[in-house]
Amino acid sequence: MADSDDWRVTITMTGQAQAGRPKRPSSLRELEEGIRRQVGRSIAVGANETQLFLYADTEAAARDAERIARGVLAQHGIAAESVLHRWHPIEERWETTDVAMPQTEAERQAEHQRLEDAETAESLATGIAQWRVRVELGSHRQAVALARKLQNEGRVVVRRWRFLVVGANDGDEARELAEQITREAPADATVIAEEGGVGWVFMPS
Repeated sequence: MADSDDWRVTITMTGQAQAGRPKRPSSLRELEEGIRRQVGRSIAVGANETQLFLYADTEAAARDAERIARGVLAQHGIAAESVLHRWHPIEERWETTDVAMPQTEAERQAEHQRLEDAETAESLATGIAQWRVRVELGSHRQAVALARKLQNEGRVVVRRWRFLVVGANDGDEARELAEQITREAPADATVIAEEGGVGWVFMPS
């Protein structure tokens, strides 16, 4: 299957399209499978209780899949609304097609900064670090020493024997922190920056 992460059609089912007794599927799963057969293997299909999602690698493929899916729904007398989104990899979110992709380095930097600002705002609003740095050290003593150093710098650190988890507000902060720890930790330490809210690592306001 082609990489289908670039374009997404969201189809929201809004009710019955026409009066009478249309041939309706017995379940959403049946409807989803019917659309999957029609659009072919190059389109990824997903669903929740009221929506269908079609993922494609090009705008043309996405629009074609949208047309086919809406036709299947119409055959079952189901009214629906649809919208096409494109994935913005720098800002890491879906945007409608009227939002242009960044073309210049300045535009790419601006989009990246919006992502970092959003992550920081989420961290501070929820008290949950949106990023973290995981550190595995060679001994318990090394873990204690590094944890104390980071805590003295104002970092919130969770220590479990030879392991540390340090919260970061956003991706840039996490990567910079990982580089710092790599320089300061013993050579055999494993340092990984990763995304994901950590419910038990709280960031200072």
